[in-house]
Amino acid sequence: MKLLIIEDDPNLLKLMARQLKRAGFGVTIAGNADDGLFQATEFTYDCILLDINLPDGNGFDLCQKLRQQHNSTPILIMTARDSLQDKVKGLNLGADDYVLKPVDLAELIARVRALIRRNSKEPLPVLTVSDLTIDPQTRRVVRAGQLIDLPTKEFAVLELLARHSDEVVTRTMMMEHVWGDDFESFSNVIDVYIKNLRQKIDQGFKKRLIHTIRGGGYSLSDQR
Repeated sequence: MKLLIIEDDPNLLKLMARQLKRAGFGVTIAGNADDGLFQATEFTYDCILLDINLPDGNGFDLCQKLRQQHNSTPILIMTARDSLQDKVKGLNLGADDYVLKPVDLAELIARVRALIRRNSKEPLPVLTVSDLTIDPQTRRVVRAGQLIDLPTKEFAVLELLARHSDEVVTRTMMMEHVWGDDFESFSNVIDVYIKNLRQKIDQGFKKRLIHTIRGGGYSLSDQR
């Protein structure tokens, strides 16, 4: 399960990300409203954890923008404001829940899991590229009737490629979406994951679907 944390306090952000990862979540971070809006718009998450006070705006406005874009991802607001008016405002703008700062991490994890369970009643659409199907809900991958077993991060890379099929997915996009702040800039981890995916997705089939785009990144397509 993938989470997006939008929080400008680097120490709190680091602590939350570490604890949530230990709880089994994949975590992407954003330190301001602009980056948070980009991440939430370009990529798919199971839940968004949103701070109210951000250096370039506030979480209320960001929450409203996401809902106006018909983004239905569960949003949990984190705020030091404990007035009833602020809580009602956040919920009226489309937030699904809130926690008060200082954040109790055990409570935060429990609330995130509850939001994801509640939202999972609406199945995610199955992604199809040629004879390859990817089911984000069950994490089932099938090509030409053949079931393909993928570890969590390989699935995350493939899902990202599928959601942007026929487009170029840059290495930076992969780094931020799949590895977040765990990624080491000079690591060849992306090359390794793409190689593994090619062996499982393309090997033994007539048509290659995973393509390297020189100077750009990678693309999942049956049109290249």
